[in-house]
Amino acid sequence: MSTKSPVTPRYGPAFSLTSPNSHPPHPHHYTKDSYSKDSSFLNASNSCSIKNSLSDYSTADYSSFSIKSDFSKPKSLFKSPKKPQSVIDSTPSILQLNVVTNDWSSKTNISNNNSQLSPKKKKAVTDRFIPKVVGVTKLDERPETRDTSSDPRESLASSDTAVKKPSNSSRETLRSSHDREIADACGISLSHRILEFQPAPPSRTHDLRSVYNRPVKPSVAAVNRRKVPTCPERVLDAPGILDDYYLNLLDWSCGNQVAVALEKAVYVWNAETGSVGELLESRDYISSVKWSCDGAYLSVGLGSGEVQIWDVEEQTKLRSMFGQTSRVGVTCWDRHILSSGSRDGHIFNHDVRIAQHKVSEMNHHQGEVCGLDWRSDSSQLASGGNDNTVCIWDARSTVPKFTKTNHKAAVKAVAWCPWQMNLLATGGGTYDKYIHFWNTTTGARVNSIDTGSQVTSIKWSQHYKELVSTHGFPNNNLSIWSYPSCTKIVDVVAHDSRVLHATLSPDGQTLATCASDENLKFWKIFESTKKSAGKEGVIQSKEISTVGIR
Repeated sequence: MSTKSPVTPRYGPAFSLTSPNSHPPHPHHYTKDSYSKDSSFLNASNSCSIKNSLSDYSTADYSSFSIKSDFSKPKSLFKSPKKPQSVIDSTPSILQLNVVTNDWSSKTNISNNNSQLSPKKKKAVTDRFIPKVVGVTKLDERPETRDTSSDPRESLASSDTAVKKPSNSSRETLRSSHDREIADACGISLSHRILEFQPAPPSRTHDLRSVYNRPVKPSVAAVNRRKVPTCPERVLDAPGILDDYYLNLLDWSCGNQVAVALEKAVYVWNAETGSVGELLESRDYISSVKWSCDGAYLSVGLGSGEVQIWDVEEQTKLRSMFGQTSRVGVTCWDRHILSSGSRDGHIFNHDVRIAQHKVSEMNHHQGEVCGLDWRSDSSQLASGGNDNTVCIWDARSTVPKFTKTNHKAAVKAVAWCPWQMNLLATGGGTYDKYIHFWNTTTGARVNSIDTGSQVTSIKWSQHYKELVSTHGFPNNNLSIWSYPSCTKIVDVVAHDSRVLHATLSPDGQTLATCASDENLKFWKIFESTKKSAGKEGVIQSKEISTVGIR
C-alpha cells in the first residue's frame, strides 16, 4: 500500500495538534486538512497570534492543547486524565495559545527573551480565544473577576460587563485634550478671549509693588476738602443762663468780643485776649443783648420792657428807652436805628441819636416777637413771632409787605443770606421743625428743609454757599446745609440740652453756641481755605479749655 507524501500547507510547514502522551488517532478525530478550515496560522517569524475555533470540541474532556513544530503524523488528542499538563516546554512562548479560563488573569507574563511560562501557573482551557491587544490604556483594562458559573460563555459575558469607569481626573484630562484639539483645528487660542469688543489692556512693564508701596500724593480735591470738627475749640462756663426759647442772650461783635447775659448781669469776653469782665447788673432779668454795627455799643433789653444802650469801652450806660410794656425779647441794629420786639407783639424803631427815639411802630404780630433781622442794604426788615407768622417789612412802611403763615410753630430763627440779598431763611419751633427759604422780592417760597428738630437759630456762611442751623428738642445738635441743594453736610452733637442761642464770629469762621446746660462752646465750622484770610475773630488756642465767665 502506497503512502502519500505529506501535504505542505499553503502558508508554511504542517503543524500537528499533539498531546504529551502518544495515542492512536481517535476514530472521530479531525485531520490536519479539516483543521485548516477552522484555524488560521500565521508565520512564527512575524510573531502573530493564532486564532482557533474550537466550538466543535466544547463537549470534549481535554485538559490542554499544544502546538509543536514537527512534521510527524498527528497523534491522539486524548491525554491521560491522571496527569493534566497545560504547557509544552519545547514550544516557544510566543507561539503558545492563551485562552480564557474560568479563573483568568488580564496580565500575561511574556518575558523579553521569550522565556517559558512558569510551570507552577496552570491555566484551564475553554472553547474561546481572546487575543491580547497591544497598547491598551488603563481606561480599557478590566478588573480581575472570578466567575463561578459552569459555562465559560457566561463567564465571558459577565466579565465583559465589569468595565472599570474612568475617574474624574481622567475625564478632565480627556476633555482638556479634546478642547485643545478643537481649538487648534479652529485656529483659536485658549489663552485669549473669544469676544473682544475692546483691545486687550496693556501688560505691565514693571513690578506693581513699587507703585503701590510709593507714598501717595493727596489729590487737589482732597487738599481743598474742608473738614468740619466735631469737637469745640473752646468751652466757657455760663452759669445761670435762662432756659427760655424766646430770649436772645448771646452776640458777637465786629470787635471780636462776645456778650452773654446771665440772669441779671451781662458779661463780655474778649476772644483775642481771653479776658472776661462784667458790664452791668440790673434790677430785672435781662431778656436780650445786641451789638451795634461798629461794635462800640451794646443794646440790652430787660424783662420790664426797658431798652438800655451801653458804651462797652467806657463801661457806662448812655441812655434808657421806654415805651414797650412787656419784656423785650429781641433787638436788632441798622446803623443808628435800633429795632426792638416785645412780648405784646409790637415792634419799635428807635433812633438812638435823638431824644424822641421812637420813630415808628409796627403792629401785626398776634404773639411775642422773638426774631428780628435787617437786610444788609437796610431796605427790608424780617420778623418772626410766636403766632407762627413771618413778616417782611419795607423800611419806609409800617405795613408788612409779605406775611407768611407756612410755619406751624413759633419762628425765632430769621436770617438774611449775605451773598443773595433777597433770600431769607426762617426756622420753626418744636411743632414745625422746618426751614423755609423765601424770595423777598416776589414773596415766593423757593425751598424747604425738614430738619426733624426744633430750630433755634440760622446763620449763613460768608465763605461757602452753606448755612448752619442749631436745634433743640430732640437732637440738641447743629447741622450744616448746602444751598441751594439743601443737602445736609454734617451733624454735630453740640450740647446735652437744647441749643438756645448761636452767633458767628466777625470773620465768619467760628460759631458760638450756648445752651441750657450752662456751657458756651466755640466751633470752627466755616474755616476759610484762603491763605489771605484775616486772623480777626479766630481763636488762637487749638486746645479745648474751660474758662468761667463770672
